[in-house]
Parts: sequence; C-alpha cells; structure tokens
Amino acid sequence: MHLDTVRRWRGRFADRGLGGLSDRDRSGRPPSYTALQVAEAKARACRLPAETVVPLARWSCPDLARELAARDITGPVSASTVRRWLAEDALKAQRVLDLYARTWQGKALGEDEYVISADEKTSIQARCRCHPTLAPGQARAMRVNHTYGRGGALAYLAAYDVHQVRVSGRTAPRTGIDPFTNLVTQVMSQEPYKSAKRAFWIVDNGSSHRGQKSGDRLTAAFPNAVMVHTPVHASWLNQVEIHFSVVQRKVVSPNDFTDLTQVGDRLRAFEDRYNATAQPFQWKFTTSDLDDLLARLDQHTADHPEESSAALTA
Repeated sequence: MHLDTVRRWRGRFADRGLGGLSDRDRSGRPPSYTALQVAEAKARACRLPAETVVPLARWSCPDLARELAARDITGPVSASTVRRWLAEDALKAQRVLDLYARTWQGKALGEDEYVISADEKTSIQARCRCHPTLAPGQARAMRVNHTYGRGGALAYLAAYDVHQVRVSGRTAPRTGIDPFTNLVTQVMSQEPYKSAKRAFWIVDNGSSHRGQKSGDRLTAAFPNAVMVHTPVHASWLNQVEIHFSVVQRKVVSPNDFTDLTQVGDRLRAFEDRYNATAQPFQWKFTTSDLDDLLARLDQHTADHPEESSAALTA
C-alpha cells in the first residue's frame, strides 16, 4: 500500500474514529430497480396472466412490462429491461440443460464428471389410519379410511445422479443447511464422486442451498463439487423433482404408516428397489427448445415495437 494512502486513512481515523474508515458515498446512478422488484417481475412471468385477471393466454415482454407498471410493482419499465431480467434466468436454465446433455461451458463432460440433481421433499407425514387400508378386490377399489392419527412428519432429502440413474437419500426431522450438508457429505464421501474430477450439484433456490454462500460452502468442503442453481421459480428444471413425484405415487400414497420409523424404512427400501431397475428420465426440453422460445419472444417484440413504447407510458 502506498504511503500516501496510509496517511489518508490514518487521518480519517484520527478525525472520525472507526466511522471514518467506512466507504464514502460514490458517484454514479443508483440502480433503478430493487432486487425485490426484479424478483416480483420474474414471479409474475412464471404465472399465467389469467391468474391476475389479465385476458391473455401468455405473457410477452411488453405485456408484462405494462402489467408491472400498472400494478405499481416497478413503475415505468421498458420491455427490453424485462427481457433482460428474464434472459438472466434463461442463461441459468441453459447451463442446467447443457449439463443434462453432458456439456459444460461448451465442452463435453468426461467419464469422471457427474451431474447430480438434489432437493428436499418436505413434510412427509405418518398417518395412522383408524382402520387398516383394504387392498382392491374383484369388484372393489382400494379402501382407505379417512380418519387417522398424526404420527409426526419428516423431510426426505435426495440426490439423483442424472446419467448414472442412481438415487442417494436420507431423512431428517426438518430441512435446513445442516441436513442438506449431511446429504452432500453422504454422497461425496462415496465413489465414484469422492475421486471424480467434478461433480455438478443442480439445486433450486430453497433456503437450504440458496445463493453464492451455499456454493462456497460446498466447494470448501469438497473442492471437486460445483453448485449450479436453477432460475428462480423454475425448480421444474431439477430432475430430482420427477423422482419425488414417483415417491409420492409409489411410496407415500395412500399414506398409511404407523410411525415415522416405518416411513423412513419404506423410503430406504424403495431406493434400493428403484436403483436396481431405474431408467433415465426421458427429458425432452433442450437448449434448442429454449433458444426457439427466446427467439419467438424477440421476434414478437420486434414485430410490435408500439407495445414497448406503450409500456413506458402506461
């Protein structure tokens, strides 16, 4: 550090104490929109217009800009700004889709690189039915008694290897950073992930693994692990959600368990059965589909420039 810099900081400390060491206000235009406003715009884009009593089948960027301004969510905003916000999440989606196609930053993944889709299924209850569930008969559907006692609830955390088609899971009383870290440790302490060149962890933006801090924690614990987030409100991109839907249909429903121990035992037994017979999910939404969708949005904006200008004056 230069001597003049030391003198300047020492003088500021002598004049104003610790407060003098704080950063001073900087010049430049402040951000026009807050992170909360941007998040609300993305949330609106992920809902059907009809849900907000807008007589449209789908949103265009000009339509969404007009809606945000009319409801005083952002104030006047251009369609191009809305398009840029959504494009940021489109880039995140493209990274996930590339990993499903076994590429990363334009390069094919090696045989010692793995893609893991992970998340939590919350609040799986143990409902003890007052009368036993009856299996279907010759002229009778399955009968499930609707009166039950509550035996508590637990969370099921799972890591699904997209290409090896293998699930590793565990249960916990609740979700959180520690239960998710335990899942990561369980997986990354085993082969082939322990000695892998890289293991990509695809997660959504849940509180257990949100933001850059979560990615830093993962890499600090396991240097060969890379966290990749899906866009906000796009957890459907996470393939483990498909596995959770299978668990819901084949394990949890109808919910008739004596206690949480039975729930955990059933989940673990199902994992063994699933891993012995599972096939890769037929994932059909690719980066080409995403590019086509974005191209159509761009073309719509170009064909209707008057809508963009109208959004600014709405």
